[in-house]
Amino acid sequence: MSAPVTARIADGVAAIPAAQWDACAGTGNPFVGHDFLAALERSGSVGVAAGWQPLPIVIDGADGTPAAIAPAYAKSHSQGEYVFDHAWADAWERAGGSYYPKLQVAAPFTPVPGPRLLLRDGALAPALIAGIEAVADQNRLSSAHVTFVADAQLPLFEQAGWLLRAGTQFHWHNDGYDSFDDFLSALSSRKRKAIRKERERAVAGLTIRHLTGADIGEAQWDAFWTFYQDTGSRKWGRPYLTRPFFSMLGQAMGDRVLLMLAERDGQPIAGALNLIGEDALYGRYWGCTQDVPFLHFELCYYQAIEAAIARGLSRVEAGAQGEHKLARGYVPVTTWSAHYLPDPNFRSAVAEYLDRERLAVANEQAYLGELTPFRRCD
Repeated sequence: MSAPVTARIADGVAAIPAAQWDACAGTGNPFVGHDFLAALERSGSVGVAAGWQPLPIVIDGADGTPAAIAPAYAKSHSQGEYVFDHAWADAWERAGGSYYPKLQVAAPFTPVPGPRLLLRDGALAPALIAGIEAVADQNRLSSAHVTFVADAQLPLFEQAGWLLRAGTQFHWHNDGYDSFDDFLSALSSRKRKAIRKERERAVAGLTIRHLTGADIGEAQWDAFWTFYQDTGSRKWGRPYLTRPFFSMLGQAMGDRVLLMLAERDGQPIAGALNLIGEDALYGRYWGCTQDVPFLHFELCYYQAIEAAIARGLSRVEAGAQGEHKLARGYVPVTTWSAHYLPDPNFRSAVAEYLDRERLAVANEQAYLGELTPFRRCD
């Protein structure tokens, strides 16, 4: 019989030494690395006041340092998750329960698939899932949710009996293209012409700059903060991230940041923020102070494709939702989340709903797959 495993709750990501955290998280996905998550804490973007209380669940190895970590948060709302459970919360509340606080394992404000069980010792994965369940059970929480979990880790939650939920994003895949024109050659003639016209209109009179590392200073972050505030206020009512977060991001991991700015007469009028992973470019935020037709598509999609090709990256992940991405060469892919609902009646009702939802998602993706702009092979 194996020895019992003990999980503990740390005071936050920043309370764990970066080297120890990253020994579990690895370097492939920047959004679960210590630099990114600690910057969210230190900047006040997450915390009790924001409704995201950091509660990393940790299992220590024989050497006394973390061997398995779940980046967990106590949530007092369902904002900033991009997997919508408001109907579940409403049903639980109407039944007389308290849905919040709930336990969320995620990269806050980041709809990017990636590892949610950060493992220096892969054998500890089942114990870490059990630790997440124990935190929910011992604190009588309504639920625990692991959102945008990497495909490779999904079977671990399925084996543990968690409910699985499917969603859809649109990603661009690099089929060994040498240039943007090479990519365009894979599209139908009509779509090629449409994209070229969009790009010409978008950049007329503008200069597009790609900045990374030391080339991004406080002036550039100030400009982007203005863009981000405009988009955030329209989408969410108020921006999730604070201004200091962007400076901290640049200081801690500037070599993994790609900031694209559109300038008119030397002044930035729009920007798109990306993070560079080991094999993907992740588009995260966009905003503008001047409304220019097709500039959003140019900065967020076409420039991202060019950057990915130049860096030899296999794909561009351009964030949540957006069927308009189809016409720009981005194709539907399935994203996944896992859900632990201790109450058997609540679990049964949600499971029935998820069965129907997964079928609907699969049918929709099959339909959307027929609408891509790529040339058909007879």
